[in-house]
Amino acid sequence: MSASPGLRPTGDRYVVVVNDEEQYSVWFADRALPAGWTATGAQGTRQECLDHIEEVWTDLTPRSVRASTRAADGLAAAWLRGLGSRARTARRRLFVFPHAGAGASAYRLAAHLPDTVEVCTVQLPGRETRFTEPALTSLDEAVAALAPLLADRTDLPYAFFGHSMGSLIAFETARRLRALGSRLPEHLFLSGMRAPGLPDRAPRHTLPDDELLATAEFDGLDTQLQSILLPLLRADLTLCETYTHRAEAPLPCPLTVLAGSDDDSVTGAELAEWRGHTTAAFALHLFPDAPHLYVRGAERELAEMITRTFPARG
Repeated sequence: MSASPGLRPTGDRYVVVVNDEEQYSVWFADRALPAGWTATGAQGTRQECLDHIEEVWTDLTPRSVRASTRAADGLAAAWLRGLGSRARTARRRLFVFPHAGAGASAYRLAAHLPDTVEVCTVQLPGRETRFTEPALTSLDEAVAALAPLLADRTDLPYAFFGHSMGSLIAFETARRLRALGSRLPEHLFLSGMRAPGLPDRAPRHTLPDDELLATAEFDGLDTQLQSILLPLLRADLTLCETYTHRAEAPLPCPLTVLAGSDDDSVTGAELAEWRGHTTAAFALHLFPDAPHLYVRGAERELAEMITRTFPARG
C-alpha cells in the first residue's frame, strides 16, 4: 500500500503497519516494529492512520477473506439469477421461486418491472446453468442452502414470489429466515399451491415414467427433451410430495395468494387456508380463465399486481 495523500509523510508519531496475514494496524513511528509487522509507508496522527485504514479497507481485506467473499458471491450468483443486475438503480428486490421442472428462465418478470426492483430468480441444481448438478429431492435441503444466501442479501426491502413448488420453498425459506433472526420479506406472493398442512393428493413422484409423462405439462417439447426433463420433474415432485409441514407461529408478513381460475390442481378452499399462516394482511386473487401455469404469458399482469402491492420505491 502506498502512502495516502491525506497523510503527512514525515514528522508524525504513528505509522500504518501490516503483517503477513494482511492485517493492518497503527504503531508508534519512533519505536521498533513488533516482530512480523512491516511499515506500509503511510504516516500521520493516530486518527489519521485509522481513517486511512478505513478509507482503503476494501483494498486491505486479507486474501483469505477476499477468497471467501469471492466464493460466497459465486455461490449466490449460481443460486440467484439476476443478483446485482440492477445494483445501481435497485431500491427493492423480488426473489422468484419457479415451479417444479422449471428453471430461472421460466418467467420474464424483470422485463415488466421498473429498474428500481431487482429480480433475483432461484436456480435450483439440476437445471439450465446447473444441469450437471444433482437435483435436490428434499425441501429442507433446498431451504438450508437458500436461507443463508438470502439472509446476506436483505439490505434492501424485498418480497418473495413463488409458484407451485416455489410457493412451498418460498414459505419455508421465510420461516427459516425468521429462525435465523434475519430481516423478513415485506410481502409473500404465493401462487398455485394449496396451504401447507392440508391432506396430500395422490403422489406423482412414484409413477412409472410413461404415467408421469402423461401428467406433465411439456406441451410443445420434442420427445427427446421431455425424456431429459422427466428425471428433473420427478426430483422436484419428490421434494414437494415428501415435504412435511411443521406447525409454527404464523408469519408477520402480508400474504397474497394467487392462482388461475381454471387450475384443477388446487381448490379455492385450499388456497384460502393460507390465511392461517400470517398475522398480517391476506388477499386471494384468481386470474380469470387461466390454467395452473398461468404465469407464462401473464407476466405483465402479474408484475403490475406485485408493483401495486409491493411498491417499486420504498
